[in-house]
Amino acid sequence: MTEQAPDASVFDSIDPALKVVSAELDVAAPAAAVFELIADPARQPEWDGNDNLGSAVDDQRVRGIGDSFVTTLTKGVDRENRIVDFAEGRLIAWKPSEVGGEPFGQKWVWEIEPSGEGACLVRHTYDWTELRDPQRLPRAQSTTVSNLLASLKRLKQLAES
Repeated sequence: MTEQAPDASVFDSIDPALKVVSAELDVAAPAAAVFELIADPARQPEWDGNDNLGSAVDDQRVRGIGDSFVTTLTKGVDRENRIVDFAEGRLIAWKPSEVGGEPFGQKWVWEIEPSGEGACLVRHTYDWTELRDPQRLPRAQSTTVSNLLASLKRLKQLAES
């Protein structure tokens, strides 16, 4: 007997609260400097705590909603990331997809709040409430607060150096 692959209804049985993971960290660097590390896709592999990003070409700096950038994953697959929320220096969020395809349903969100002279609070959120592809479920469920904190700690180290 072969095991049948789950269908999209498996998502309906998962508590919605489990589909949004968030972490935050204080960074002793200006909000603008931190934002620049996030908004420039070529810098993202330097701080990726999921060890999932291999590279991104230069000159893809994000400027607003509707922009997109392409990253190459460590397994060699290209992903297009569409900007869905944006406020210069404060907020950036994107949804990944195959290049030219529809978003898979995950959203990566970065919020930066100035918290004093040359300091900020950085919040990183992974939201997979719109994900409906059962093949992507294990990866979504394996993205935890510790993954997000790993990215935040690497970002902090870069921004403060």
